[in-house]
This record gives sequence, structure tokens and C-alpha cells, in this order.
Amino acid sequence: MELHRVDAEPRDALDRPLRDLRISVTDRCNFRCPYCMPAEVFGDRYRFLPRPEILTFEEIERLAGLFVGLGARKLRITGGEPLVRAELPGLVRRLARIEGVEDLALTSNGFLLAAHARALAEAGLQRVTVSLDSLDPETFRRMSGSPHEPGRVLEGIDAAVEAGLGPIKVNCVVQRGVNDAGLLDLARHFHGTGHVLRFIEFMDVGTRNAWAEGEVVTAEEILARIDAELPLEPLEPGYPGEVARRWRYRDGGGEIGVIASVSRPFCGDCTRARLSADGHLLTCLFATAGIDLKQPLREGASDAELRELVVGRWLARRDRYSEERSAETSAGPGRRGRVEMYQIGG
Repeated sequence: MELHRVDAEPRDALDRPLRDLRISVTDRCNFRCPYCMPAEVFGDRYRFLPRPEILTFEEIERLAGLFVGLGARKLRITGGEPLVRAELPGLVRRLARIEGVEDLALTSNGFLLAAHARALAEAGLQRVTVSLDSLDPETFRRMSGSPHEPGRVLEGIDAAVEAGLGPIKVNCVVQRGVNDAGLLDLARHFHGTGHVLRFIEFMDVGTRNAWAEGEVVTAEEILARIDAELPLEPLEPGYPGEVARRWRYRDGGGEIGVIASVSRPFCGDCTRARLSADGHLLTCLFATAGIDLKQPLREGASDAELRELVVGRWLARRDRYSEERSAETSAGPGRRGRVEMYQIGG
């Protein structure tokens, strides 16, 4: 299918363009991280989306092409855990051939990455981001909700490097009293490797993670802990709308990033749209609802009609949740109805 760019590039109500599309290919995951899919909720009887309700690769390709035509340059495949979706290289191959895509990446927990890295790279994937919350086996098991150890994830990272899927970004969600004691261990491990370690403040995403402000380790504290042993200096953003604030080691050992949506909101220049596995367009990680693109697509809507739906939603977009966060919106009843992180990726 040949897809071409169009001139119209909408800007939302806060004058933000559409530049990034995150594509969730499944709501399933092989981990049960407490801050995303706690095991007590997502047990054996939990009803995930039936296969017919999930977008096909052909449908994802068509919708992604429309988003690229409206200005999206970056596509990121997410989940759930995207590597549990069968034949994923086939989707990568479809997305890589869309004219105008400049960056095609994938976010994974890394557990299955060693087995798939080569095929993904050969299909056209450019980069991977891997989640790794701790190097300590016990802490890793606690935070992943699995019986596994971090060595399997490290093997996946090595396989991604060998396949040319770099530079690798390694994401760590920091939760006070859970894994914050191991921040320096991660920094030491990845110092000098060329991988970019990124620490993420524990966020109040969805409704299932029992978020409490007291469990947030702020960017300022994270940086102070690292800087005390491995001195840092700030870097300029790599591109407009970059969510991680960048720092490099003064000794030349590489860089780290901190994603601080709680203590240092960055919504003002957010250019991201999200497509859920069942075909809903969401314009914020903290969204309460989205618009359904799957139904009109399957009912025969033309590209022009689908594009009109996307543009209409983007033009009306005013999302800046982390800048407006308050006690009323970040806890208690105000969180009901929010889309869960496993449905749209991080």
C-alpha cells in the first residue's frame, strides 16, 4: 500500500503539532508490574481483549499512514508487552515502508527480546527502549511481578546491540522504598556502555497502581544521588518535545535522563498521540477516554473521513495533565475512568 504525505499538519488548542504516534499492539503482558498490571487484579481470570477486537496489522498500517500524513515522524510500538504479539516483525515491515517515517522504535520489558531482536532489525526497526527497574534479583521479581531475574533482560539488551538496534534506552521507574536504593547500581552498570539510562518518577497513571505522592523520588533527588558519585552536567534537549531531561557524566561515561512528570511537568510541548490496541485515539497518557477509529474503519470509512476524525480530535486537544495535577485529580475518585497504562503504553 503506497501512502503519501499531505500538506495539512494540524496544531492543537495549545499550538502543539502532531509529531509522535505510540501504537499499542496488545493489552497483554508477561509481567505483572505493580505500577501497571498488579497480579491481584490481572490474574488468570482477567478478561483481556479478544483477538477480533484488536487492530490487525493491515489496520494499524493504514491508520499509521494517516497519522504520518498529518505530521507524525516518529512511530513507537508498545503494549502491554509488544513482543507477546505474534509475527510482530511483519508489522514492523509494514510501518517501515510508510513514506515520511523518520524514527521507528519499540518499547519492551526485554524478557523476549533476545529471541526477536535480529528479526525486528531486519524488518526495519531502528531502536528499542527496555524497561529495567532493578539489577537486584529480589527487587526485580517484586517490581516485575514475575519469578524471573534481570539477567534475561540484560541478555535482551545485548542482543539488541548486536542487531544494531541502538542507541539503547533503559527505563527505570523509581519508587521510594521499593527500588530507589538501587539507582546507583544501575548507573554504575550502564556507565560507559553507550546505553542511555532514564529514571522515571513514579506516576499516577491509570487507576490500579495505588499511587501515593510520598512514594515519588523526585528528579532533583535522583540527580543528587547519581551526581554524588558520578558527577553530572546538563545537556540541551535532543529535539523539541523531548520528555526526558538529559545529563551527561563529566568523565565522558555517557548520559542519563530523568522523566519528571510529577515534579517538573513537561506537557507544554507534548506532541504525542496514542493508538490503543482496540483502535482508540488518545491524546494524553492520563486520558480518561478516546475516540474510536476502529469502528468507522471497519464500517468502510474513507481515508479522508478517518483523517477528519483525527484532525478534529487533535484541534480540540488541550491536555496538560501533569501541569494541572492536584490532590483532587491525582488521587481518590478523580482517578476513576482513566485509561490504564497497559492499554496505551508508557
